[in-house]
Amino acid sequence: MLRQLSSLTALLTVALATGTNAQQICNGRAEYCSLIYSNISQVASHDSAFVGLLPTENQHLSVADQLGMGIRFLQGQTHVENGALEMCHTTCFEEDAGSTADYLSNIKTFLDANPNEVVTVLLTNGDNVDPSLFDTALSQANLQSYLFVPSTGSGVLPIGDWPTLSEIISSGKRLIFFLDYGANTSRFPYILDEFSYFWETPFDTTDKNFPECTLDRGAPAAGKMYIMNHFLDVSIFGIDVPDVALAGRTNAVSGDGSIGSQAALCESMYGFAPKGVLLDYVDMGDPMGAQLALNGLS
Repeated sequence: MLRQLSSLTALLTVALATGTNAQQICNGRAEYCSLIYSNISQVASHDSAFVGLLPTENQHLSVADQLGMGIRFLQGQTHVENGALEMCHTTCFEEDAGSTADYLSNIKTFLDANPNEVVTVLLTNGDNVDPSLFDTALSQANLQSYLFVPSTGSGVLPIGDWPTLSEIISSGKRLIFFLDYGANTSRFPYILDEFSYFWETPFDTTDKNFPECTLDRGAPAAGKMYIMNHFLDVSIFGIDVPDVALAGRTNAVSGDGSIGSQAALCESMYGFAPKGVLLDYVDMGDPMGAQLALNGLS
């Protein structure tokens, strides 16, 4: 009888240990759990809503499939059409990928099914509309319960005061939502002002070697994370379009023009790696391998 009880105790101990370990996987890696959000480098899908093979489309995979492959940082453009926010590329005439609420619903579905995942969304406010339209889209997607609110409320959270990924997961507030322009954190404390937290390098480069890492938007840089715009364009008849032909090279871990190469340049200039790396065609090259490398993992 004692032997049976001993065996049962051992089995329970293993089961509890296994459960504890499972709870400590954060965004796919145990190593991320103890890191504060502002210390984690993430590859990000640039213009994530625009999916297809046309020159106005920057991704091959649907938003759901981007999340499925491991992308946890999504960026997208919005414009207003008929009084509502749409995922539109430059204009809704050029490319309309549907309503912002429908786009955000993909993220709701993912968060519901993946309780140990934290997702970051950065949307642009192309028409400089009132942030209440973004609040409406978030509500329509039933995301309100997931939205992260800084401990400072409407104030800016200092770069060193972000919670760890494990703490964010435990809180249930697993959607970090940024808006490039027009945020009003006094009214909507969960719609964070991008440039209070990040600055960005230049975008729409046509130089395949990505030889610069200058501050383009979001000055001053002090006390902020930064986003490295690492998507390559090619000029066709004077119009810049995504360079799909070189996407494998651009999205490589290392080598000329790679994610690792530009990130090393940036780190040499600013002392730390980019915390967001915007990419076209996240299914090409090795973005997830690059993310591991940026975080010192393999």
